[in-house]
Amino acid sequence: MSSTTMAEDDKDVQKCFEVALELVYKAGNIILERKNSRKSFVCKEGDIDLVTETDKQVEKLLMNGLKAQFKSHKFIGEEESAGGVTARLTDAPTWIIDPVDGTMNFVHGFPHSCISIALVINQVTEIGIVYNPMLNQKFTAIRGEGAFYNDKLINVSGEKDPKKALVTSEFGTTRDPEKLKVVIENFNKMAALVHGIRSLGSAALNMVMVAMGAADVNYEFGIHAWDVAAGDLIVREAGGVTIDPAGGEFDMMSRRVIAASSMELAQEIAKNLTQFYPQPRDD
Repeated sequence: MSSTTMAEDDKDVQKCFEVALELVYKAGNIILERKNSRKSFVCKEGDIDLVTETDKQVEKLLMNGLKAQFKSHKFIGEEESAGGVTARLTDAPTWIIDPVDGTMNFVHGFPHSCISIALVINQVTEIGIVYNPMLNQKFTAIRGEGAFYNDKLINVSGEKDPKKALVTSEFGTTRDPEKLKVVIENFNKMAALVHGIRSLGSAALNMVMVAMGAADVNYEFGIHAWDVAAGDLIVREAGGVTIDPAGGEFDMMSRRVIAASSMELAQEIAKNLTQFYPQPRDD
């Protein structure tokens, strides 16, 4: 196979989707098999961010499987980045992977965690897959083809009024006092502004709840590209929007996001948030 043909094959989005989905199912089986030994974990950087052997095993399976099929592809992965590999998003086809988003939930047996994987080509997200094997929840999107929950087309609620909106957000995995102050301040603001607030412990699943219309807004400071890359595409393909929490354009590497059922609602939430700019960025 010539290098030109290989490059074209590596950019076949449908093939990439099929290969990734098969690997995600295999990875989901690992999570199911390992759930009884889930309490074996370590804390990253002395904080409450956790990593288990399952995280490492799932990321290895996904990366090795994709590398075997797509030789030219690059990777940005949570555990790879935690090991000191610098994330760099270029024009090359790049898989952005969170092997277990919601690791604390997984450790405690709370069945709200998932595999999150996205393919970005020329810095445009082409594929998004979010899969919770414990509850058999599969969310998928290919750019331009809509968003799906267990293979059924989904759409955002379209809600525009904050008073009628169910909002999701998180405390996050750091207890940095400056950030925690902002998080609590924003929870207080949202409690007075919106219909309800939920905090379920998985950034990717929070975003796809917006995509399926089960929630209307998700905002968070301190997430990473691997938490939101897949969810961003799934939300947008379901008719929603993703923006920066200050109201501008969404930047996947900024560690800041609002996903919402409408631009009007997204901007209203942004207008009321106290801002926080996590450092360092993912890039």
